[in-house]
Amino acid sequence: MPIQGMKQRGYKFVLNVKNDLFLNSVGDLISATSVHNEHTILIVDDEINNLQLLKRTFRGKYKILTASNGLEGLETLKNNLDDICLIVSDHKMPIMEGTKFLEEANCIAPDVIKILLTGFSDIEIITDAVNKCNLFQYILKPFNPEELQEVVKNGLDKFDLASSKSLILKDLKELFYKTIKSIASALDAKDPYTHGHSMRVTLYSIILAKELNVKESELENIETAGLLHDIGKIAIPQAILCKPGRLTDDEFVIMKSHPANSEKLIASIKKLHDVSPGVKHHHERWDGRGYPDALEGENIPFSARVIAIADTYDAMTSTRSYRKALDHDIAIDEIEKCAGTQFDPVLAKKFIEISNIIKAAKENPEEFYMQYSTLYKEIR
Repeated sequence: MPIQGMKQRGYKFVLNVKNDLFLNSVGDLISATSVHNEHTILIVDDEINNLQLLKRTFRGKYKILTASNGLEGLETLKNNLDDICLIVSDHKMPIMEGTKFLEEANCIAPDVIKILLTGFSDIEIITDAVNKCNLFQYILKPFNPEELQEVVKNGLDKFDLASSKSLILKDLKELFYKTIKSIASALDAKDPYTHGHSMRVTLYSIILAKELNVKESELENIETAGLLHDIGKIAIPQAILCKPGRLTDDEFVIMKSHPANSEKLIASIKKLHDVSPGVKHHHERWDGRGYPDALEGENIPFSARVIAIADTYDAMTSTRSYRKALDHDIAIDEIEKCAGTQFDPVLAKKFIEISNIIKAAKENPEEFYMQYSTLYKEIR
């Protein structure tokens, strides 16, 4: 990695590194979104005089923790992981040199700001520190206390800015999650017989997907698609949705429009781009006799194949306007009969294998949803 930002300063020089995220004008943002009322800094130095000088330099401004060597510093960091925002470490120490200490500290707490003090202007030390320690600044001794205070303040500003961004991102994820769930709940409310349908379909889908060891990003897409799979029914007349008897051919054509309508409703939302295949194609059949595009076999998106089984199971085991709910075992038998025609046979087999988990989830959906949800886990 190239070394950059060498500047002459009163205490010989300071090297600024990896400072891309730092903004000179963050003061207002930090004061508005500060995540630490009191910052905690860890000082690591084996020389008692230097340790005392550093403590005096920061006393009254921050909460200070100290360690006299690298091993002690790592232990202190582990024990105060939620509090420490910044580390100031000497380089030349017994037991473990500063660069090695900061390298291991970076593995434990990569977001903590790291500053290295040394009496040696060795280019190899600098390069090693930059490449391995995620170093914020490198300072040569003897240092000017006022200058060091400014460096630490800048480091803590950077820490707060990064932490604020993390909080904002978490808030956005929470807003997204709650919005999606609200849409699903509003849709279910159109038909009193399908109350909770979207959440249960989503729950069964993510249970099945997790049993298949689907990667985390795909789990999130399946969960979102499950919650939104019937959103297109918003455009279906209530008289058709809640009709107690058999639909006419014309009414069924209208009902079959809901998957394509669902895709249209979410098509303009960039974050939902990867979700739309599961939403649009959850009524396709393995034998190619489904809708809207008569896709066949593995041409049907994986998420749609998962949701199709979950959707059918919930439809069979829920009371509808035109019939009472079927027993769990009867529904499982139907899924087994339709494996290879309506459903992906591999997914149907796995669903049957985990039918005891599905039954337990059906009986206590709220508790199981909190346990299995990927979206909920991200905002906790």
